Amino acid sequence: MDTTNKIWQNDKELYAIAKSELFVALVGDILDTLGYQHQFLPPNIKPLNDDFVLIGRAMPVLEADVFEESSKSTNNPMMKKPFGIMFEALDDLKEDEVYICSGSSPRYALWGGLMSTRAMKLKASGAVLHGYSRDTNEVLGLNFPTFSYGGYAQDQGPRGKVIDYRVPIEIEGTRINPGDIIYGDRDGVVIVPKEVEEKVFMGAIEKARGEQLVKKALEEGMSTVDAYNKFGIM
Repeated sequence: MDTTNKIWQNDKELYAIAKSELFVALVGDILDTLGYQHQFLPPNIKPLNDDFVLIGRAMPVLEADVFEESSKSTNNPMMKKPFGIMFEALDDLKEDEVYICSGSSPRYALWGGLMSTRAMKLKASGAVLHGYSRDTNEVLGLNFPTFSYGGYAQDQGPRGKVIDYRVPIEIEGTRINPGDIIYGDRDGVVIVPKEVEEKVFMGAIEKARGEQLVKKALEEGMSTVDAYNKFGIM
């Protein structure tokens, strides 16, 4: 696929096209055709509001379980620090980035209202949690795109710490590298590796525009067999 004539010049233009013309299923289909068939996050990671749409560059955050908030006898100075370096990770968010974290067990919430407030101030695109979020009413009131297992109030403080950020992570076999594009809507969250992002989104845009022709043909009475034979998509 030729991407030399791509129709966007920067991330903001691409994100605007994605939000107006695309949806996650289309992008996943193109990834499949390119041989990237394990790019969806597990289906229990859902938007807190079905209307949430999220797209941006990954800022991966690595979590770990702990069993006390501040350890007095430890060989690791970070164990004395509540939340580890979660605040540093949050403060390092850049415009249009997505805070995405993994590494912990689902015993506690990884995101909440105050974190959403800070992320919005930094113009981040949203948050994706391999686990729960909390302060659901507050997050929904802020309208900050948050994807998680759902609401669960138990606090991270004595149970988990951020131990690194801007490092590769995995969520149930799907690798997320810093700078990959994360795209999510009510049907799921897909990871678009940086090395194929142009091919993927050019293909998705072409397919979306082609599907409009298929839809029109079907509405006018064409059979699905004839439509597939003519347009090659369905």
